[in-house]
Amino acid sequence: MSTLINKKVLVAVTGSIAAYKSVVLVRDLQKAGAEVRVIMTPSATHFVSTLTFSTLTHQPVYTDIISEDGWNSHVELGLWADCMVIAPCTANTLSGMATGRADSIVLAVYLSAKCPVYYAPAMDRDMWKHPSTSHNRDTVRGFGNKEIPVGDGFLASGLTGEGRMAEPADIVNFVSKQLSTKTDLAGKSVLITAGPTREALDPVRFISNKSTGKMGIAIAEAAASRGASVTLVLGPTSIKPVNNKIQVVNVSSADEMYQACITAYPTHDIGIMTAAVADYRPADIATQKIKKKDDDLTIDLERTQDIAKALGSTKQANQILVGFALETQNGIENAKKKVVKKNFDFIVLNSLTDKGAGFAGDTNKITIINAVGDQEAYDLKSKTDVAHDILNYLIKNISKRK
Repeated sequence: MSTLINKKVLVAVTGSIAAYKSVVLVRDLQKAGAEVRVIMTPSATHFVSTLTFSTLTHQPVYTDIISEDGWNSHVELGLWADCMVIAPCTANTLSGMATGRADSIVLAVYLSAKCPVYYAPAMDRDMWKHPSTSHNRDTVRGFGNKEIPVGDGFLASGLTGEGRMAEPADIVNFVSKQLSTKTDLAGKSVLITAGPTREALDPVRFISNKSTGKMGIAIAEAAASRGASVTLVLGPTSIKPVNNKIQVVNVSSADEMYQACITAYPTHDIGIMTAAVADYRPADIATQKIKKKDDDLTIDLERTQDIAKALGSTKQANQILVGFALETQNGIENAKKKVVKKNFDFIVLNSLTDKGAGFAGDTNKITIINAVGDQEAYDLKSKTDVAHDILNYLIKNISKRK
């Protein structure tokens, strides 16, 4: 059964040649069972008439807050909708969403909306790639809005590249999937570690690894989307979560991550340890830059504190602790040892020998192993989908305890 049946969908159409696709979008949403209303910016009416949309929806189509019939309540429209879909969303509208501008009925309704907002960008290739567009996208997604991925192909300008508005069927599928998102972690607090650590050798050099934090950030985003209160202890990486409801604690060294986790875990229901924490650090940190010499340099290393083991030793009966293991050999055997040694409820194993798994990439291939050694293997998937697989397994773990 479609998740759009009886859903109230407000479609906002802005001034792009892609507005012609919105006619098909409205019809496809109706076919999926949704009740649809349409609002437009004045410039959008140059591409598609209000008559077209009012005929399809059997509802008036507003292009301004004030019309000949009087005041059109943007607040009421925002409260009516179960979701708002801005398609096409031009660079101008995206800028208004980012800065809080309210100079059109679309932006006024957007600012008043209490429902989820999804937007489908549509602009030329160079506009799409401009730094200001990237900044506005980051800002708008940080507000919790969901971006519908653009297409790559022939553009109205004659250029070819990214910037095409998604096809109506893809938008319907995206919205349907979003509205079916679970809220099964509502009321739960989740502590997640992600990224590498840096262990200083001197003021300019450090020991680290190739972790980007993508997997941990994907889990943080997924947990937040399912209603959890998320604390992300994040090592040094250029990647950041876009959901501004995620509380980020930035750290650099293994010791800083240890202190942050020891402090936070007692007040959290769940801990998920994805960070690639350095096992060793220099025993002595030079106060000045180490100068190159003719002979070899020997550096004494000492063990860092084992964060996961420390949390496992203090874990309460009502808490869950999840570990991660990246292995290059004897993966299953080593993971089974870790899950017992560190008192994990289960461990997520991935191997550098599996193509598409491991650091930096956008995909991963995992096997989950629980405390009694049961295994569940998954196919290669995007890290977002892997994140939800892990959370689904976690929810089953919580359910078994009740």
